[in-house]
Amino acid sequence: MNLLQFTLPPLPHYIVSGYTTNRPGDRHVSRRNIEVFDLLFVKEGCLYIGEEDRKYDVAEGCAVILRPDCYHYGAEACRERTSYFWLHFQTTGNWTATDVIPQAGHPEPHDEATLSRVFAARSFPLLLPQFAKVKHPGKMEETLRQLIQLAPSAHLSAARFEQQVLFQEAVRLLSASIESPRSSPATLCAEKAAEYLRSHYREEITAKELGEKLSFHPVYIARCMQQEYGCSPMEYLLRYRIEQSKLLLLQTDYTVARIAEEVGFNQTPYFSSRFARYEGISPRQYRQRFSHR
Repeated sequence: MNLLQFTLPPLPHYIVSGYTTNRPGDRHVSRRNIEVFDLLFVKEGCLYIGEEDRKYDVAEGCAVILRPDCYHYGAEACRERTSYFWLHFQTTGNWTATDVIPQAGHPEPHDEATLSRVFAARSFPLLLPQFAKVKHPGKMEETLRQLIQLAPSAHLSAARFEQQVLFQEAVRLLSASIESPRSSPATLCAEKAAEYLRSHYREEITAKELGEKLSFHPVYIARCMQQEYGCSPMEYLLRYRIEQSKLLLLQTDYTVARIAEEVGFNQTPYFSSRFARYEGISPRQYRQRFSHR
């Protein structure tokens, strides 16, 4: 397995991201020594990517990291509509390519020499797969979409900080995908539920309806989502609606009432109270603080 090992600190840092759709016949751009890491995560279809003498079929739910010091190119044209997220990142620290997962280190003895370094910053390795089937593709998609939504307000310090936090979550999801076992039935159920909720967030959805659509008992779905996402299906839906409302607040001039309706809330006061609960400020205050207009 091709791995990229980073020495931390410092943490790798986010630069820019986007979302692209290729038509059949389109081919990934060829580039050499671009000086940044290029992360690609495929939402649908398949990208055929080459890097030096290695080739990757990056299918739906898979990710590849292209190195900054290599030549990469489109190995083949897309055979179907292919949509994918791309993200550039870099590190000012040391990194290396390896195919060996290092063994965990042993704890240092507490002698006088080591005690004198108790408060010194000590480095540690971070391993990322250069190519992997992402263990939690739904979470990865959601994280990358939130990153893209912050782009219009990236000139603000608060937004730039949030971008770095979201990027570290994407890094964590990639790291967790190293040689991951086949997803459990509970994980698959949670992913299907999350995908359905994201696709129908504008509609009224009940736990019973969700169970009928997925052919699972609502109690089982709730248990699976609590295990994988740390919340119930309805809480997940609420959080996702709030994230979509943040995008509309930043990129449109819609009234708060219209935004509430657009993201699936029947009552504006309820939307405002839920928004304030999660963001700590009202929708209007959020627009004033982060809007680039």
